[in-house]
Amino acid sequence: MTSIHDVIDADPALRAILAEVRARMATDAAHDEGHLLRVAHWTLRLGGPEVDPRLAVAAALLHDVVNVPKTSPERARASELSAAVARELLPTLGYSAAETTLVADAVRDHSFTRGAVPASPLGRALQDADRLEALGVIGTFRCIATGVRFGAQFSHPDDPWAGSRPLDDARYSIDHFFTKLLRLPDTFHTEAGRAEARRRAAVMRTLLAAYGEELGVPLIIP
Repeated sequence: MTSIHDVIDADPALRAILAEVRARMATDAAHDEGHLLRVAHWTLRLGGPEVDPRLAVAAALLHDVVNVPKTSPERARASELSAAVARELLPTLGYSAAETTLVADAVRDHSFTRGAVPASPLGRALQDADRLEALGVIGTFRCIATGVRFGAQFSHPDDPWAGSRPLDDARYSIDHFFTKLLRLPDTFHTEAGRAEARRRAAVMRTLLAAYGEELGVPLIIP
């Protein structure tokens, strides 16, 4: 498969989108350019022949252009705000009204926080691609990086698996695996995305089991 860098380099509009995103996006370790490019790669891969590659990459590059912190009351509107940027930007780069609407709707509906089910193949591919980023080794790194950013500990010092306490992923990053991450594979739309999600979730379970061994507290799935 052609690399995502080659796809972008070959298209002046996509190059312009990436430049605009670089100028606008407030990045952190979990939402950087690498994240956008990986989501673009998987949106292309999962979209298949049903999805225009040019639209797949545009949607992926723009999906987090407005990065609202998870602790902000505006968090639920992040994808809506990113979609508004797409609606403003894409017509200036030669995208038709129909293409702009398709990309903007996919961007708006990709968010887990929003809770929407995308209506188009593009939207479903983008949502699956973005959710893959929450799983596996990359997902683990992103989870811990986000937790550290907001002052969370790795795990509860006495009860890492929440055997006798409620899960609290605002305070303990490991809890987030059980409140959200390991449940994600069942939410995927594409067959290929679901298979990759299950593979990555298995990697996470292996890592958690190893973490439990190092703590001397065997893994218990809450």
